[in-house]
Amino acid sequence: MILVTGATGFIASHTIVELQNNGFDIVGIDNLCNSSVSVLDNIQKITGKKIEFSNIDIRDKDALKNFLSGYKIDTCIHFAGLKAVGESVAKPVEYYDNNISGTISLLKVLNEIGCKNIIFSSSATVYGIPAFVPITEECPKGICTNPYGWTKHMIEQILVDTQKANPDMNIVILRYFNPVGAHPSGLIGENPNGIPNNLMPYITQVACGKREKLFVYGNDYDTPDGTGVRDYIHVVDLARGHVCAMSAIDKKCGLEIFNLGTGHGYSVLDVINTFEKVNNIKIPYEITARRPGDIAMCYANPEKAKRVLGWVAEHSLDDMCRDSWNYQNNLNV
Repeated sequence: MILVTGATGFIASHTIVELQNNGFDIVGIDNLCNSSVSVLDNIQKITGKKIEFSNIDIRDKDALKNFLSGYKIDTCIHFAGLKAVGESVAKPVEYYDNNISGTISLLKVLNEIGCKNIIFSSSATVYGIPAFVPITEECPKGICTNPYGWTKHMIEQILVDTQKANPDMNIVILRYFNPVGAHPSGLIGENPNGIPNNLMPYITQVACGKREKLFVYGNDYDTPDGTGVRDYIHVVDLARGHVCAMSAIDKKCGLEIFNLGTGHGYSVLDVINTFEKVNNIKIPYEITARRPGDIAMCYANPEKAKRVLGWVAEHSLDDMCRDSWNYQNNLNV
């Protein structure tokens, strides 16, 4: 049985689909602060399988332990956490409390119930302003540019120290680049509460008329067109990466770290232009000032994941834009 924290979130929901399709049994928890329990129904429509679920905040150690005591949890995939870069700059204490305190609470409960295998949802933000691009796992962790990044940075260190003190534990840290897209069924995708903090859902909300225009934060970076360059990865490819990471757990990997990205960088304007081309719709946008905490360029060298896990991203930027718009259209029906 696999425990998935943050189960109704964007990446977690897609990962549950891939895990269920590969024969794994899932129990999920989420405090629903930025997602909806209706996601579970849509997962079931895709896979035909129900998951056990409870509305729990991982900081509530007693509730967490009481719920999990009814299951034999072999592996925990830990997604739960606040994740918006800009919001973290405005609300640092909330981010440190939720992400770090929550993880410590979770680790205590996992230890008490005898679960020794963890896959952690980390981020390329731990590289800060990267020492080199494309980024390998050997790239030193840098000075993070925002509190969200620092929470991932600190949780990684907590996990490294925990595994060092408990050599029988197996921990896989997955450093995501920029997840976008949606399940091709159109049933699950990224649907944030309030104003989107990420590029693609903002674009789709402009495309459907929910928002007037897209704001592009800065066009004076040292990049080909002046806008920020990121490694956008289709969420289904990212979800498959977690299934592949289970193989490392099965092999008693100890501690392993993997970058999950495509290895290609796309600028904000690249994404806008591709979205317009693929979906035949115009996206009005306005160039505005840089956003605090953002960096110019960040994309992966994903060769280690290919070599060790046999994982390769398969979807193109066209696929990401098409599937994102398909999901947004389904929301509007």
